[in-house]
Amino acid sequence: MDKNKDEDKNREISVDIERNRVRVVISHGEDREVIKLTLDEARDIIGKIDGALEDYAQRKHQRID
Repeated sequence: MDKNKDEDKNREISVDIERNRVRVVISHGEDREVIKLTLDEARDIIGKIDGALEDYAQRKHQRID
């Protein structure tokens, strides 16, 4: 199996509300990244991720045709 796929399985992502911020924690083994976003930043990143996923889906569909 591909090493990167094994590493991705060990990655954990949690999202919590912390007062007026959205706290995103990405853990991978002993490494941990914490990102605190304002509510507007969180909404913005949701839009950007949705856009990227939609673009990926369209590209994947075009390759199949």
